[in-house]
Amino acid sequence: MAGRAVAAHPVRLGGRGRARRTPDHRRRGPAQGDPAHRRPALRLGVTSYTEPGLGPGEDAGPTGCFGSAVLDEYAALAAEGELRARVTVLRLFGELDGPSSLRAFEAGLATAPPTADPRWLNVTGVKIFADGIPPMRSAWTHHCYADGTSGHLLVEGEHDPDREANLRAMITLAHRAGHQIGVHATGDRTTEVVVDALADAIAAHGPAGRHYLIHGDLVPPHVLDRLPALGIGLNTQPGIAVTTAPWLAAALGEDVVRTAWPLRDAFERGVRVCLSSDAPVLDPDWRRGVAAAARWLDLPASRVLMRRLLRAYTVLPAHQDGAESWKGTLEVGMAADLCVLETNPLDVDPADLPHVGVAMTVVDGRVVFEA
Repeated sequence: MAGRAVAAHPVRLGGRGRARRTPDHRRRGPAQGDPAHRRPALRLGVTSYTEPGLGPGEDAGPTGCFGSAVLDEYAALAAEGELRARVTVLRLFGELDGPSSLRAFEAGLATAPPTADPRWLNVTGVKIFADGIPPMRSAWTHHCYADGTSGHLLVEGEHDPDREANLRAMITLAHRAGHQIGVHATGDRTTEVVVDALADAIAAHGPAGRHYLIHGDLVPPHVLDRLPALGIGLNTQPGIAVTTAPWLAAALGEDVVRTAWPLRDAFERGVRVCLSSDAPVLDPDWRRGVAAAARWLDLPASRVLMRRLLRAYTVLPAHQDGAESWKGTLEVGMAADLCVLETNPLDVDPADLPHVGVAMTVVDGRVVFEA
C-alpha cells in the first residue's frame, strides 16, 4: 500500500470542561460490524489515548461523562476484549475544571481503581486541577488581569497560602503512593508552585511516576529549566495556543501572549513535550495538532521539524505512559499499533498534513479501520 506508517500516538482526551462526551467504545460487537463514524478515533489513526480525569469527583456531575461509571465501563470493555484503542487514565477526585479538597483527595487515593490488562487499560495515577485558564481570568498568575485580579488556585482553602499548602499536600500524598501525577496548571504562579512541590516530593521520597504539567500556558523559562532534571514532562496543546491567543491578549495583553505556550523554548531545553488535543475542547485530529504546532513554532517546514512533531505524538507520549518499552515506535518486538497515511508525512509541509488521509489503522496487529 502506498503511504507511510506512523506509530501509535496517544492523544489527550478530556479537558477544560466546556463540552462533554462518552467513551468512544461501546458494547457493539466486533470492530468489523461497526461503521467507521461510530469510532472516530480509529478514523483518525489514533491507537492510544489518555483520559486525564475520570473518577468520583465527577460522580455528581451534570452528565456523568467523567465519573466513576465511565472508568468502570472502560474496565468492562477491556475485560470483554472490546477496546479498539489503548487507554490510559488518570483518576479525578475533585470536580472537572473545578474545586477539590484535600480530604476528598486523600479518601480517593485510599480506593483501588478497577483492574484490567494494563496494555489495554492502564490507570497510571491522578489528575489535579490546580487552577483555571487565563482567558477566563482564573489562572493563578503574577500578572494582573484587566479587572485587577490575578486568579487563584482551585484547591480548597480560605486564602492563597491555605490553598497552596493543600495543593502541596495532595502532590506529596500521590507521589509517596507511587502514582503518576498530571496537574492542570496554566498560570505562571501555579506552575512554579506545582514544580516546587513535585521537586520537594522527589527529594523526600525518591522518583515515582512520570509526572507532567498539563497545558502550561504561561510556564516561565526558569520553570522550564527545571523540568528535564526532575523528569517532569509538559503536555501542551498548540491548537489552543493558535485558537485562544487573542483571548489571552484581551485578558493579559500582547506582551504576555509573546511568551505564552513556549513550545520552542521547551524543545530547546530538552523538556519531554507531548502534544495533544484537549478534546473535546478542540478536534482530536492529531494532524491538525501538528499543523498548529508548526504554526506556533513559526519555523520553516522541514523533515527535521516534522520528525520532532511526530515524536511528540508517538515516542514521547509512550514514555509519558511508562510504556516506551513496548509501544510508540515501529520496531521488531513492539506492539503492532500504527496508522498508514496516504502520503509520507516527511514529504509534506506541516500546514498541509490535515489534508493527508488516513488509509488504515492497525491496533495490536489487527486492522480496525480501512478507508
